[in-house]
Amino acid sequence: MPLRLDSTQPDFEARFTDLLGAKRESSQDVNDTVSAIIADVRHRGDEAVVELTNRFDRANVTAQTLRFTADEIASAAAQVPSNVRAALQTAHDRIRAHHQKQKPEDHVYTDALGVTLGSRWTAVDAVGIYVPGGLASYPSSVLMNAVPAHVAGVGRIAMVVPTPSGEINPAILAAAEIAGITEIYRIGGAQAVAALAYGTATIPRVDKVTGPGNAYVATAKRQVFGQVGIDMIAGPSEVLVIADGSANPAWVAADLIAQAEHGAGAQSILVTTDASLADAVETEVDRQLTLLPKGDMAREGWDELGAIITVASLDEAAGLANRIASEHVELALDDPQALLRAIRHAGAIFLGHHTPEAIGDYVGGSNHVLPTARSARFASGLGVLDFMKRTSILGCTPSSLSALAEPAVTIAGVEDLDGHGRSISIRLNH
Repeated sequence: MPLRLDSTQPDFEARFTDLLGAKRESSQDVNDTVSAIIADVRHRGDEAVVELTNRFDRANVTAQTLRFTADEIASAAAQVPSNVRAALQTAHDRIRAHHQKQKPEDHVYTDALGVTLGSRWTAVDAVGIYVPGGLASYPSSVLMNAVPAHVAGVGRIAMVVPTPSGEINPAILAAAEIAGITEIYRIGGAQAVAALAYGTATIPRVDKVTGPGNAYVATAKRQVFGQVGIDMIAGPSEVLVIADGSANPAWVAADLIAQAEHGAGAQSILVTTDASLADAVETEVDRQLTLLPKGDMAREGWDELGAIITVASLDEAAGLANRIASEHVELALDDPQALLRAIRHAGAIFLGHHTPEAIGDYVGGSNHVLPTARSARFASGLGVLDFMKRTSILGCTPSSLSALAEPAVTIAGVEDLDGHGRSISIRLNH
């Protein structure tokens, strides 16, 4: 049974705080294992990557077969039904159109003193994309990572995807083909992240690693950060639905189940001003779970991590939403715009009864790589800027340097950095 909370109850704050603090990530300590894998890959390169891949993925690869050939990619992509390929193309085109609007422009100006100031944006040279390929195999993740990288102007995109028992979902390679990715390696896990970060004889190193994965992948990304950039440490997926009496309980239940079926700690929460809707949704979730092919996994997640919270007002619901800072927030309301500005912390917000979160997973156009585990308080979803960097530009004329020299030399003296001050004043000594 999901957790039921009522904000009018005297123990609500304590129980809600417990909900916020519940640890949904894997409790297994994987740090030592991942550290050993990274060290092994750094030391032995391809040999370690091949050995670990064959052990963990029950594969049979060699250094020569780590990379998919162009013929292998084309052959697998050709197996994909035409309707699936058309759907992936639609998703690609919409994602690209949306992300093109995110690309920043350089900005350079001259201020009143004659100082030139500005910013220049340049793309990261090489990016490694991790795509799950085991229990979770998501061709949509290929597009969500590759498309904004291409829009940003990244010159090289290397993709890694595990192939358990040597198998791969052909739609993964079809999505890669549509996205224009030609450098693809059949590896996964911490060894794949290490190979991307440090490079091997077969896999040149990259500058940034993006994409979701299991606890080992997340831990590896955390450990290589600094050697390379990363997008975020992705945790279990989550959805928060805010609903009032105008919501359809069957639709809300379907959205809660959609998130719970991810398993692995995924969480679904309903916050509603209508107690009768809360009861109807709980009943409807039970009914729909019996119809779902993966109903057992979704039921386990719903019973262990699901929550239904009744509140007195939508303003109160927004306050709780900002404390939860969910990856996905659905506003199942007749007038979602009225509450939109009140939601400050969310990875993505879905407006109204006809915008299920799942549409954003695939073809809406927005990115589905989003901050989890309350990190939406300080982080954003994946976008074009994640594949670019900003360089500051500064230029002084003789007169503007003269105008700024005195305060600059003064501050250098306060910081006991006389060499800094002299590098300025020497230019004024004629």
